[in-house]
Amino acid sequence: MVRRNVRLAIILICLMMSIMAHADGFTLKGKVVDEEEHALELVTVSCLAQGKMTMTNLKGEFSLDLHSADSVEVRFTMVGYSARKRIFRHPKGKINVQIVMRPMEALQEIVITEKRRQTSQTQQLNIKDVRQGPATTGNAVEEMIQQQAGVSTHNELSSQYNVRGGSFDENSVYINGVEVYRPLLISSGQQEGLSVINPDMVEKIGFSTGGFEAKYGDKMSSTLDITYCQPKGFKASATASLLDASGYLGYGNGKFSMSHGIRYKTNRYLLGSLETTGEYKPNFLDYQTYITYNPNKRWNIDVMGYVSENHYNFIPEDRETSFGTLADVKAFKVYFDGQEKDLFRTLFGTIGITRHFGDYTKLKILMSAFHTKESEQYDIMGQYWLDNTLTQENLGVGTYMEHARNYLTADVINIKLTGNHRAGHHDIEAGITYKQEHIKEQSKEYEMRDSTGYSIPHSSERLDMIYTLSAKNNVKNYRTEAYIQDTYRFSKGDTYYTFNYGIRLANWSFNKETIISPRASLAIIPAFNQDVTFRLATGIYYQAPFYKEIRDTLMQNGITTAISNEKIKSQKSIQFIGGVDYRFKMLNRKFKLSAEAYYKALSNLIPYNIQNLKITYYGNNICKGYAAGIDLKIYGEFVPGTDSWLTFSLMSTRQKFGNNWIPMPTDQRWSVNLHFTDYFPGTERWRMTLRMAYADGLPFGAPHRGLEQQQFRAPAYKRADIGMSYRAVKDEYGIKNLWIGIDCLNLFGISNVNSYYWVTDVTNRQWAVPNYLTGRQINGRLTVEF
Repeated sequence: MVRRNVRLAIILICLMMSIMAHADGFTLKGKVVDEEEHALELVTVSCLAQGKMTMTNLKGEFSLDLHSADSVEVRFTMVGYSARKRIFRHPKGKINVQIVMRPMEALQEIVITEKRRQTSQTQQLNIKDVRQGPATTGNAVEEMIQQQAGVSTHNELSSQYNVRGGSFDENSVYINGVEVYRPLLISSGQQEGLSVINPDMVEKIGFSTGGFEAKYGDKMSSTLDITYCQPKGFKASATASLLDASGYLGYGNGKFSMSHGIRYKTNRYLLGSLETTGEYKPNFLDYQTYITYNPNKRWNIDVMGYVSENHYNFIPEDRETSFGTLADVKAFKVYFDGQEKDLFRTLFGTIGITRHFGDYTKLKILMSAFHTKESEQYDIMGQYWLDNTLTQENLGVGTYMEHARNYLTADVINIKLTGNHRAGHHDIEAGITYKQEHIKEQSKEYEMRDSTGYSIPHSSERLDMIYTLSAKNNVKNYRTEAYIQDTYRFSKGDTYYTFNYGIRLANWSFNKETIISPRASLAIIPAFNQDVTFRLATGIYYQAPFYKEIRDTLMQNGITTAISNEKIKSQKSIQFIGGVDYRFKMLNRKFKLSAEAYYKALSNLIPYNIQNLKITYYGNNICKGYAAGIDLKIYGEFVPGTDSWLTFSLMSTRQKFGNNWIPMPTDQRWSVNLHFTDYFPGTERWRMTLRMAYADGLPFGAPHRGLEQQQFRAPAYKRADIGMSYRAVKDEYGIKNLWIGIDCLNLFGISNVNSYYWVTDVTNRQWAVPNYLTGRQINGRLTVEF
């Protein structure tokens, strides 16, 4: 009887404790949405005081059991959105809430951070205080892209970049959903002005190094997707430096917004550090506007306009270059006569009309027009001497003359209709595009070279030039493109999946070719570790030919003529990509480590040569090849309150030319990039930004001898730029920020090689004389934000 009573007492005590515990606790349930009431998945819901946390599911829903108290604080956080906090007084039972999260204000320096967890092959990058970092081109977005894993550049004067072994022409750029183009006759970094992307107007940046979605066009290497901002109030800024100047003005209310940006650039000061001295007169100017009007919730109208005028005038005087080894130093001296005059004028405009059918369906029609008028004219003669500085022996003497009269106009008209629909876990998007292209070209180039009294190549029957080119083409064609894709988000238990699949079709009237491009990617957030994301992607990608690729050459009587090859086909790339992201904390700071391995099987390749920025194609599909590598990236708060990153890439890319496997012209076997930001101890007024690049040199060979003769490799590209900024005013006198900065460009004064000029001596031996890039320069900056 006693034992029975003891057991009964224990059961009663346990029951009372359970009832008290239940009465002392509560269940918090709810849903997290954005400003448009779309569900937000993977939002962290936490009660730090009780050490409890959960995440929202794909419907934005969550449930969290907590202990009751006088007040319980619950936080809702997600990267890219302002954190929310709710305090519950004496909570009991079941509580249902709906939390609305608002995105952070558009940041303005280029820092890497994720808006959401990356569950596609397109990473989202942000911009914050971009003008406070050291820069040489004035194209801040592209300079940030050049520092990403898998991306490389070997010319600080250019905003162009290579991605995983691809050429400059294999990268697509979109602004507000419209594909944009760059000038076609650019052949050197000195000529290149401002890119079409104005960093002052950028709100979102999406960038993919491969495996991108079907909505992006027919390029084989990368996609850069830019969205311009729609200001919600008054914003203005102005900046000036020894290299450039810019101004921005923006205004917006609930229905109307406008942004205006004007930029001016002259790299005369920077070009003064080149070995070729003379009178440099580069002037680059552009203006952009972006206007939106939302009369009601159903209709949106947006208009963008762009005009640029780029001039490059150059009168060379002389040049002196030393090269070789310490035991065998050569000196190359040239005295010039002549000049170069280039013009690149671009007009670009878009108009978009969007109709919303409820919260989950919309249609948009986009119309755009692109026009470029370009001319490249030069007559430059140089008399050169090649000497051995140790023995004072003259190895060669001669004269060369370069002539060009290249004129090009291009017009592209684009009409695009897209539709989006969200249904349950599916986000479906489809589009159809019609393009009309008209390109007129008239070119004539030649180079005469006289070495030690003999014209090269020497012929007893006629006077031949070492290089000639003549072209007169008028190409008018049409492209029709269509795509459909679906992003399916689902979960099994605590494992989350994002599956994107789609197909793209395109037809080109010029060669009557139709291409079909299926693509798919999968992201998995496993239940065993919510800080890990696995990513897989595959697809068939094409490089649709444009003006440069279709130019085939025909040589007759020593004269090379460029004609349009109507049998040209699209280059093809079958891609396989596997990646993993791991988020972790170290020293109580957030970091993210990303790794991707890839293999690209290439076919129908059109081989090409690169001289500086000029790409010359063979005009025929005669090669196959591959690209394989691994990219590593770690970024986070190396210093509290700042974002920095370090990347490391390994790659091999080769092509079969004839019966031989040779490196591609972009075969950069390894590269390392660092972007590091720090504040001076004890203050946030002083700020330092360091950018470093160390990349393997590219293959090269003697000119006009074909790719199979590229048996040499240039030295590694090494560069460091550092910038110091001081915030003199913050939220005073009607000024939001006033920054004063100074940059040291090419901090260590390293002479990087851009290309080579080949000289023949008296023994018919050829010497590769390096063309060096810019030296060490100091640049001052002043930025005012209102």
